Amino acid sequence: MKNKAVKIGLNSPCPCGSGKKYKYCCRNKKMEISLKEEYKKRYGIYLKEPYQVEGIRKSGALLISILDRVEQMIKPGLATEEINTFVHKETLKAGAISAPLHYRGFPKSVCVSVNEVICHGIPGDRVLKDGDIVNVDITPILDGYYADASKTFFVGTPTKKGQKIVSVAAQALKRGIETIAPGATLGDIGYAIQSYAEGCGCSVVREFVGHGVGIEFHEQPQVLHFGTRGKGLTLVPGMVFTIEPMVNLGKKELYVLEDRWTAVTNDGSLSAQFEQTLLVTETGWESLTPYEL
Repeated sequence: MKNKAVKIGLNSPCPCGSGKKYKYCCRNKKMEISLKEEYKKRYGIYLKEPYQVEGIRKSGALLISILDRVEQMIKPGLATEEINTFVHKETLKAGAISAPLHYRGFPKSVCVSVNEVICHGIPGDRVLKDGDIVNVDITPILDGYYADASKTFFVGTPTKKGQKIVSVAAQALKRGIETIAPGATLGDIGYAIQSYAEGCGCSVVREFVGHGVGIEFHEQPQVLHFGTRGKGLTLVPGMVFTIEPMVNLGKKELYVLEDRWTAVTNDGSLSAQFEQTLLVTETGWESLTPYEL
């Protein structure tokens, strides 16, 4: 006798025994599994499970706690190496490790980028001066989960140029975040950032991008900070990635110093960056490294 396939009605009790209707239980789970498998196979993207999101969220809470205390340290006369020492010690004290340390040969536990340095500044002897701006980029690994965020701070009394570029970079990130929702695209994020920054007379760096994060330091997808509305990958719940626009007061061109890490503006203009780790939810987004913009 041949086995016949039994069709389960949407309003039938779910065969898993949960007591819920099939349409509210395993039918949705099958759709989620299919989507998860599709994004992994086609794009190399890991859609995060709730327990993984919670792990990233805890790492993010640690990150913001350290970043808030770094902000209190910032003042003229502070050497960037002192920031590195503080972040390294506080990360270890919390039972975490600093992802940047030894990553592809990077020699420090945090990136500290001052004025014309766009990103990947190596802490050292440079001393902060009144009127400087400084970006501090932190990535802890807590219980195997990564969170990634940065802020640009004023040192002492800000200059007018410093105020402008920091404000534009922060608002560019905010506008990028506000586009996140299921069904939106990566191009929507890039367009929101680019159109705002360029509309303010600034430029957006092309060479460095946001990225998936959480289980590894750098995952798929890449998140460009420029683009076209409606283009690029469609966002779906469970995606976790950073948005981290680097905005220059002058032109977008850059060069990398002989240390093979430190990226600086070609024209010597100021550059600022803000970064958060974002989760695409069923209805919009959640920052897993939240701070006010």
